[in-house]
Amino acid sequence: MADMLDWTSADLEKLDTKTYEGRADEMAARLVEETGAGRLPFLTMPYAAMLKQELADLKDYLKTFDHMLLLGIGGSALGARALQQAFFPQQDQPGHVGPSLWIGDNIDAYALEAYLAKLPPEKTVIVTVSKSGGTIETVGQYFILKEWAQKHLGDRWSEHMLLVTDEEQGFLRGEVETYGIKALAVPDNLGGRYSVLSAVGLIPAMFLGMDIDALMSGAQEVAALLTDPELTGEALAGHSSFQLAVWAAALQDKGFDEMIFFAYIPLWASFGDWFAQLWAESLGKEGKGSQPVPALGVTDQHSVNQMFMDGIRNKACLFLTCPSLPAGPKFPSDLPDQFEYVRGKDFGELLQAEGLGTQMALSQNGVPLVELRMGEDGPKQAGKLIALLGAATILTGWLMGINPLDQPAVELGKRLAKARMNADGLDEEKADLNEYLTADRDIREF
Repeated sequence: MADMLDWTSADLEKLDTKTYEGRADEMAARLVEETGAGRLPFLTMPYAAMLKQELADLKDYLKTFDHMLLLGIGGSALGARALQQAFFPQQDQPGHVGPSLWIGDNIDAYALEAYLAKLPPEKTVIVTVSKSGGTIETVGQYFILKEWAQKHLGDRWSEHMLLVTDEEQGFLRGEVETYGIKALAVPDNLGGRYSVLSAVGLIPAMFLGMDIDALMSGAQEVAALLTDPELTGEALAGHSSFQLAVWAAALQDKGFDEMIFFAYIPLWASFGDWFAQLWAESLGKEGKGSQPVPALGVTDQHSVNQMFMDGIRNKACLFLTCPSLPAGPKFPSDLPDQFEYVRGKDFGELLQAEGLGTQMALSQNGVPLVELRMGEDGPKQAGKLIALLGAATILTGWLMGINPLDQPAVELGKRLAKARMNADGLDEEKADLNEYLTADRDIREF
């Protein structure tokens, strides 16, 4: 079964898409320029051949470990978690044996102390992911795990470390050079939220035994036209990523400032969190953008779906489905009469029925919706989805007139946090922080 987009309920006739569609030549020329200059490695994947060889060289090494502790935050962790939950669900199921992936993606003392107390040092590899090598939430954990490994493993501690960072500079690159730690590079111009199909996401994927070739080939299939040096506006206009971008930009013009990502593939739920960072961090700039809202079918039919259906009419929806999901066990045939409608039917049929019902109800309640219908729920399809949504995000940003590759507002919070910890410099931030902390506050007990 093919992968496709169903536009039937997208409400295109109610949107002014012509202006954006008329910019296809401009967008095609920009893609040719940006990909030619090496500024969109997410799409061009110039690193693919070398990375596959590097991963092949690591395969036997990684097989010597039972546990991988991944230290990363944001894009350094969200993609890896989405892949783990989609393609290695057995780790979260009863009776699991085999490799286990643990992800330290927050300043969480409870979790960190559990890793220190319960992970077996001899059978654990610690993978630290930071392009800059200076992300304190990540590198701070590295310092603690480094000390832990030195205490338990002695001179062999560095053999249990793997670093994913800039190829030439930064603190972690210095660690590679000082201690001979194994390392793979994050390519230049590859931001964290676009990095899942690089070493960032593929090292843990390979550790868990996923088909990384299928993941990459799926992405390359979607990106092939977008990276063609002869790309024309006419060709781009027919590509789903541009069509989604036109739709998303036109929706914002009409006041649809929330984008629901409703996943009716239960194991793919964490792709909603991955998409949320991708969409929010790329497009939330200069007073523009639409707020991403991850949702899981059928779980969220019984919670936030009330707001989707009957709240403010400011929501659009990307609706993720897969008609070929497993059928599962059958319902018993001797059910009470009030449940006779499911007697003898496949458990999985209920998911499909619930998904169809929600899709129709959203449409009937004024929520513009595009269905992302995957022919299968395999790794190639995941690679295609990752590339499609990434490309659509970039093109949406360009159509909006903003840069979808930076995140200036995020950096302010980081500087203020460093000022709070009394890092050198940052005089302006320290003054702002002092003013904030010494101001009169309206504090009330509850």
